[in-house]
Amino acid sequence: MALQPNLTSAAFLIADPARSAMLMSLVDGRARPAGELAYAAGVTAQTASSHLAKLLAGGLLTVETEGRHRYYRLAGPHVAHALEILASIGPEQPVRRRPIDAGSERLLFARCCYDHLAGRLGVAVTQALVTRDYLRSEADKRFEVTTAGADWFTRLGLDLASMKPGRRGIARQCLDWTEREHHVAGPLGTRLLGALCEHGWLIRSNASRAVQVTPKGAALLRETLGIDAAALMRAAAAGHRDDTGSAAECACAS
Repeated sequence: MALQPNLTSAAFLIADPARSAMLMSLVDGRARPAGELAYAAGVTAQTASSHLAKLLAGGLLTVETEGRHRYYRLAGPHVAHALEILASIGPEQPVRRRPIDAGSERLLFARCCYDHLAGRLGVAVTQALVTRDYLRSEADKRFEVTTAGADWFTRLGLDLASMKPGRRGIARQCLDWTEREHHVAGPLGTRLLGALCEHGWLIRSNASRAVQVTPKGAALLRETLGIDAAALMRAAAAGHRDDTGSAAECACAS
């Protein structure tokens, strides 16, 4: 008998609106309690408990116990990657656009995709690194770090030699589900987000996946990568892309 992938069972679990809301609220890689996930999904605690049990049994979540509390997180970056890819499927240009709220604006602008930077800012940073020949796109959705890139990352405090390569090396291309462009993921993407936060360029939100650019970060992003963070944020607030191209492309200096 031929082995079949767990496609149908995973698809069934993700397809439920409440469960998908819970999963997407965990895509930043952090663990959250059942009550917070119930609120995110708009369901009662009892209903949330039933959904969480199914997601655990299906291998999409893991749970940690601290005293009387249980904290849920995605089973791994492979789950986050699958969710982001599924979210990117659909028409590129909706016929009509609904107004977006402030929380959605922040997520469109910059957010965590499990453990790396996504959104307009994540794509803009990646495109700037490619434009400056710090990264080069390779086959199999890889990024190669050039000699100039290694120097730049080292100045930022990243030790490339200590990074354990994944199946696609230390840097892979991750399709951004809102921008329909790639941002950098993998061990390099993880360390890059960490370094930008450690150096005070970015601040991760404790309450959501949103990432905020500090005044220091805005100045250094412009100085080192030619990125106008304010322009990206305005584009996210407008809820659409610039007529001449994506906001990420338009806000990056050549």
